[in-house]
Amino acid sequence: MEKLIKKFKEHVIKESKNLNFIHHKWYVKYHLEIVEKISLELCKKYPKADKNLVLLLVWLHDYGKIIDFKNQHKTTLTKGKKKLKEFSFPKHTIEKASSYVKMIDNKIGLKKATIEVKIVSSADGASHLIGPFYPIYWYENHKKAIENIMKENIRKASKDWKEKIVLPEVKKMFKKRHDFLIENSGKIPSKFLKI
Repeated sequence: MEKLIKKFKEHVIKESKNLNFIHHKWYVKYHLEIVEKISLELCKKYPKADKNLVLLLVWLHDYGKIIDFKNQHKTTLTKGKKKLKEFSFPKHTIEKASSYVKMIDNKIGLKKATIEVKIVSSADGASHLIGPFYPIYWYENHKKAIENIMKENIRKASKDWKEKIVLPEVKKMFKKRHDFLIENSGKIPSKFLKI
């Protein structure tokens, strides 16, 4: 299974460099690799998690976004499944991974999901709070009004925080980052000093 995952990962990395993909300059380094690192740390915390399945979900969860940005969720389930089949993943693994990615994409039942889903969903949401993820949104959308960009950042960060990050230790470790991002995006506190 490790060899299949390695081949699929290499394929995703190659596809991510496609100039037609809006995030081609940064997506692997500043998103997917961070999701992988957080997920692997969480696998140590949750040793019963299927590490191979977690890694497959890491590299599959945004596959549709890379291949067909406008139809990303549908594409992950159709072309993603097809590509896993081409790489000779077992049918039951393809079906399980596809159903888990659908849960992550649609944020359905994440609090009651399997530990593998919780790990990747939480790692995905947390990864947005690391590095240049939000500043890059400003770069890629520089023609939009500043207020609209800030509003969109708050919306996305709040949705990730409430729906995607479901593991309590991730919430605990990333709370300061989340609060700073919300403030940095325009929700200025009424007081700065506690005096």
